[in-house]
Amino acid sequence: MARKSSGIGKTFVWILMGLLFVGLAGFGATNLSGTVRTIGSVGDKSISVDDYYRAVQGELRALTAQAGRAVTFRDAQQAGIVDGVISQLATIAALDHETAQLGVSISDERLGREIVALPSFQGINGEFDREAYAQSLRSNGFTEAEFEEDLREETARTLLQAAVVAANPMPSSYGDTLLNYVAETRDFSFARVDATRLETPIGDPTQTELETFHAENQARYTVPETRMITYAWLTPEMMLDTVEIDQADLENEYQANIEQYVQPERRLVERLVMPDAATAEAARSAIDTGDQTFEALVAERGLELADVDLGDVSLKSLGDAGPAVFNATQGQVVGPFDTNLGPALFRMNAVLPALETSLEDAVPLLREALAQDRARRAIDAQAQELDDLLAGGATLEELTSETDMQLGTIRWTATSGEEIAAYDRFRQAALTVTNEDFPQIEQLGDGGVFALRLDDVQESRLQTLAEVGEDIIEDWRADARAKSVLSTADTLAEQLSQGSAAEELGLVFETRSGQGRGGLLVDLPRTTMERVFTLNPEEIETVAAEDGSAIILRLDAVTPPNVSDDETAALADVLAAQGEAGLAADLFEALARDIQSRAGLQLDQQAINAVNVNFP
Repeated sequence: MARKSSGIGKTFVWILMGLLFVGLAGFGATNLSGTVRTIGSVGDKSISVDDYYRAVQGELRALTAQAGRAVTFRDAQQAGIVDGVISQLATIAALDHETAQLGVSISDERLGREIVALPSFQGINGEFDREAYAQSLRSNGFTEAEFEEDLREETARTLLQAAVVAANPMPSSYGDTLLNYVAETRDFSFARVDATRLETPIGDPTQTELETFHAENQARYTVPETRMITYAWLTPEMMLDTVEIDQADLENEYQANIEQYVQPERRLVERLVMPDAATAEAARSAIDTGDQTFEALVAERGLELADVDLGDVSLKSLGDAGPAVFNATQGQVVGPFDTNLGPALFRMNAVLPALETSLEDAVPLLREALAQDRARRAIDAQAQELDDLLAGGATLEELTSETDMQLGTIRWTATSGEEIAAYDRFRQAALTVTNEDFPQIEQLGDGGVFALRLDDVQESRLQTLAEVGEDIIEDWRADARAKSVLSTADTLAEQLSQGSAAEELGLVFETRSGQGRGGLLVDLPRTTMERVFTLNPEEIETVAAEDGSAIILRLDAVTPPNVSDDETAALADVLAAQGEAGLAADLFEALARDIQSRAGLQLDQQAINAVNVNFP
């Protein structure tokens, strides 16, 4: 299954350019003042302070977007992100050094082609926009000369990378092996054996057997660290009965959010903006005559349908195109109409009928929302006073007797999740509180507040046999029963292997066909497919089930991947591409390390520290 490796250089160019312009869009123009200009070098190629600052800032922005909360520099530093940025910049510097040593570069003509091909600098007509190019660079703190030199170096690095990777294609046998592993399927049969097949019932354990079982299963009988905590808390839910909502408030809230309750007819619409009116008219005529389709026009513009989808829109929001779109039939294309982006064609895909929820029907939701909001506001207004009372020496018991807060106690462990322990902030506080800490007001996720006090800590310990009581006896019986069932299944499996018929042994087999390694079998043990793929045809094996039964497995057939199937062929291409990408990454990393070793990597920790203090 040989795979042709092509277009590697171009792929690297677009990856690098994409990363570069994400950086331009996200970082903004940032130049650090001071006399220090670099944080290090590889050979004669330096790593600039500005590049380091932009890269770290970009990582912080990305992490913040991913986490849904502000990620600080310290968080990124502790997670190794900052070290990763330095490593990446050192790799880039190493490649720049090597390309300079080898004399690898590109002509001005090639550089110009790369610039005009970048989507970020193309206007609405899809062609290079000189003013957009200059404005984008100015707004991000780059001169044209600086950017073009960076792009020249980027492209030179790409040529070097492509040369290394292209000379080392992944062997076809690697892709074949992966495909067989992923896409091979198996047919198997199974029979279940349970405790009804036992000839002798499980009796009572001896004291020695119990002691041995206890010693061998200590984790099962170990009590985790338990923290005895007293807490006071107040949530919006607790205050709902005290919040009064009058009719005027409900009516005002209804009107303030009328768009949620009264929605006019809407349409699901796609809009394709054309370069000029003549092109738009010609496209509309081609659609009307059946010579062209809307989808093909979208593709010709280098777009996908998702790029032209407006979603559900109102008549008013469509401007001049509104009446025609709203009078169109499903799938009909209308236009062109002038828009703020230029002449455009519109396709109406579906009608969304008007929706109206009356005030009377909306009252239950309105009342609950208003009550929750006012309860949160009331708690927020009290929070400082509550904290002041605690700071003044009030105990949690006194606090709950003088305010709306409620008192509670909990035997908290890391697995606790009931009532207040369901709140993340409480769990964090319960885990870290010490005997020396004074209670203070802290926020809960729903707008509530709490304060807690650590009363005692019971260390994790192994329970004695006396403490475990009857539970360990039942556990021993269940374990002994499961072992006996598995032993019986082993005996039956041996008899089957020697030629005995399933009917003679009282076994009823079921079959499963076309099962892959990742197949989910809800009625069989989790390890079933793993064991099936270790068997040879007609081989038999037993598997213990979680419910104490045992499964006798027999492999019936092995089906190799169908390479003529379109989906399998596509999977083969994906696996081959992943293999080549992995090889490319390994070679690239080895090259960078070798260059750094030969040229010498120097880092200025003082300069790095000077930049780091600029991050929040």
